[in-house]
Amino acid sequence: MKTFRLRRCACTNGVLMNESVPPEPRTAAAMRRRRLLGVGVRLIGPALVLVLLLQLHHLDAVLAALTWDDAGLLTAGGVLGVLAHPLRALRWRTLLVARGHRYALSRSLLSLLSTGYVGHLTPGRVGDVLRLQYLRHDLGMPYPDGLALLMIDRCCDVYVPLTVAVVAACALAPMLTGDLVLVTWLGVLFMAAGPPLLFVPATARGAAALALRVAPGWAAGEGLDRFFAGLRHQRPRHLAVAAVFTALALLLYYAQAYTVALALDLQLSFVNVIFLLAIAGVLGAVPITIAGLGVRELFFALAFPQLGSSAEAGVIFGLGVFLVVHVPATVLGFVSWQIAPPPLGTENQKVSR
Repeated sequence: MKTFRLRRCACTNGVLMNESVPPEPRTAAAMRRRRLLGVGVRLIGPALVLVLLLQLHHLDAVLAALTWDDAGLLTAGGVLGVLAHPLRALRWRTLLVARGHRYALSRSLLSLLSTGYVGHLTPGRVGDVLRLQYLRHDLGMPYPDGLALLMIDRCCDVYVPLTVAVVAACALAPMLTGDLVLVTWLGVLFMAAGPPLLFVPATARGAAALALRVAPGWAAGEGLDRFFAGLRHQRPRHLAVAAVFTALALLLYYAQAYTVALALDLQLSFVNVIFLLAIAGVLGAVPITIAGLGVRELFFALAFPQLGSSAEAGVIFGLGVFLVVHVPATVLGFVSWQIAPPPLGTENQKVSR
């Protein structure tokens, strides 16, 4: 249906009347600006690839430790990583269903890969915030509602691995030095205490205002109420299903790392790989590095000698995990970014199945 705007004009009696006229078409200059902005968004992808390449130090040592015989194991690890992404997309759709939204699985997957692409290449995974724009564009969801969903989604990524990390810290405590144990438990406390602060109105108001101060409706005071209402809409059964999808995706991640250990001929059991990755994940979650790069390798260099291996082997293992786990995810994200970059504007396209 065509829309019309009202324009005031004078009739022959001198009385101002309203006249319905068609809206003016979008000017060529505005369309050019929009196209240029879209091209600029797509070019962010290649720029982030350059950032990734600048972070890949000492990978020659990893490649030197691998042979063609290891190609099958590493390929299997890559396939396991690919399978983890649909599980996260299903978790995202589960949380959306709790709010009464049906989101196409393909669109959910593309939005996760694209925003995860930025998240892999920025400290603290700040790219996840871009998911709010997908929800607003595709479903017409206000930013505060989307932020509430994102908070629940991120809590799944925090507390499920954190549970494993607590078990790992207890199990490896006899083998690790006092400093490593202390740092590990400080990391656990940091991760455990952070998200709940955003459920407290006082701290949530400041954090949400900082993140969404330019979002429509937030500054007017409506946003905070919508944010807490969105949190309350989640039900235990939806959270339980989301936790199951998270645990399955996490298990695939640990299996990926185990394929790296096998390819490098490291004498590590699957359980030890899980414990090491769980603790490294806690330390790497501190938003001071990209995808935990550097922090993870430092932890492995300190932990491996106490597990009967060398510090060099720990560094090579950490870089191998980065190569097999994070690089393929970044490549998939790059492709997804070109297919479905963060949408511009706020059109409600109702992308559902």
